[in-house]
Amino acid sequence: MPFLLDSFRSISTMGLFRIVLLFSLCSLISRAFSHETVNAHNNHILPRPLILKYPDNLIETQLNQFNEEVKLQCTTWRFAVEANNLNPWKTVPRECLEYVRDYMMGRGYGLDLERVSNEAGVYAKSVELRDDGKDAWIFDIDETLLSNLPYYQEHGYGLEIFDPVEFDKWVEKAMSPAIEASLKLYEEVLGLGFKIFLLTGRSEKQRSITVDNLIDAGVRYWDKLILRSSDDHGKLAIIYKSEKRNKMVQEGYRILGNSGDQWSDLLGSPMPSRSFKLPNPMYYIP
Repeated sequence: MPFLLDSFRSISTMGLFRIVLLFSLCSLISRAFSHETVNAHNNHILPRPLILKYPDNLIETQLNQFNEEVKLQCTTWRFAVEANNLNPWKTVPRECLEYVRDYMMGRGYGLDLERVSNEAGVYAKSVELRDDGKDAWIFDIDETLLSNLPYYQEHGYGLEIFDPVEFDKWVEKAMSPAIEASLKLYEEVLGLGFKIFLLTGRSEKQRSITVDNLIDAGVRYWDKLILRSSDDHGKLAIIYKSEKRNKMVQEGYRILGNSGDQWSDLLGSPMPSRSFKLPNPMYYIP
């Protein structure tokens, strides 16, 4: 994965800090010996005992500089993820675990979700729907309508390689809470008269538990819930979802809006009139 922090991976964070500190001390020692040698030559006396003087906050300053660099590198990594500029990736870089955790648990993630929801709502209200009931909006489910953050809190916020068996156990609990910003958009779109299709990569075998989870989370009154059938297993998400959208178009629907957290929810053919990408730096689905 083309990531600028690869150079950090051969050493630990503390190891790098020690190298920086050692370099700083060596520089101070060198300057001290040079100063004393000159004085000794000029005054023809032995040099004074070596006394090192360095700022009291040197260690704190060096550590802060290192932490800021890591934060900056992780910010550029997350931007590349959200802009789909990164090659397919399997896990969050180890150096960015704390960064991703703080983002997902802090205000940043919530504000980004609200921004997407608000912009999508503005667009939805600007569309003039026809009277034939064929104007549709597609919603993905996981990390779009429902949040699996409680699961990923226990699995390293994307640091661990995805385990489908463990994730299915979580899905079977039907405990995923609603993403409030997306639920607000969902209710707005529903109220405007769009036909709502839920298009998910979950298996058809999980239909009943998925319906229960959606209803418990406040997601109701959709027109169709589409899950992977046995014929769809093994297909890339971008192919599977493109095929399902194509079937909608063949049935006469106009896909005016599409909301998802993965680029594979949004890309492919046919393309909706507008697509809205929700943030997700924890995992990538091709």
